[in-house]
Amino acid sequence: MENYFDLRTNPQKLVPDAKSVITLLMNYYPAQQQKKDFPKISKYAYGIDYHFVIKDKLKELLADLNTHIGTINGRGFVDSAPVLEKTWAVKSGLGWVGKNGLLITKQSGSFNFIATLIVDIELAYDNVFAKDYCGSCTKCIDNCPTEAILPNKVINASKCISYYTIELKDLLIDESVKGSFKDWMFGCDICQDVCPWNRFSKPTTEEGFAPIPAILNLTTQEWEDMTEESFKKIFKNSPLKRSKYSGIMRNIKFLKVQ
Repeated sequence: MENYFDLRTNPQKLVPDAKSVITLLMNYYPAQQQKKDFPKISKYAYGIDYHFVIKDKLKELLADLNTHIGTINGRGFVDSAPVLEKTWAVKSGLGWVGKNGLLITKQSGSFNFIATLIVDIELAYDNVFAKDYCGSCTKCIDNCPTEAILPNKVINASKCISYYTIELKDLLIDESVKGSFKDWMFGCDICQDVCPWNRFSKPTTEEGFAPIPAILNLTTQEWEDMTEESFKKIFKNSPLKRSKYSGIMRNIKFLKVQ
């Protein structure tokens, strides 16, 4: 987060003459869930890579603004540039940052992607900071098996299961966390699944986020037997590509020896 701090705090560094930030949410909560005894995959990764889906929609929105308002220059962002998207979302009144570090809304919980459109025109701005409705609840903190969620909304990202299973590029996972992954093979949703606000989550209507059949149907043995060629074919448009075949096989092996 220290990298590109000037870009994060000054949208005009990203979009010349920027005057407004439009923040949007897109629900990704799936209608279908994995079976309990299968290697677990974070719900955001069930379907097509969200970058593809949302960037196309941001382009459509910018085109519509140009059609109905006039010439507008802008850029859309989906966690692909140094943009303080959660901060803008809170300032716009969409929700608050929970103790698990995620944006939570009263209407739909936290299973939402955040998208940002920075434009060079002034708009009628929302002047609403969403209240924090976490209260005294500590379910996300209490249920994190690696103790990655600390008090005061501090997250030790290097201890998060999502870090170990997605971002970590080492050939081996530290044995100090053996037995704590709860069958999570790619990402982790524990802190969201236990959040009371997610009882309001409703299935997404976005077809692009519909689960890839393999994610719902592959057993542990079928994952182990998968070839790299098959992996690349099945998950060519999936977020699972981020871990690559080698990372997925590493994660499967680590779960097996827990």
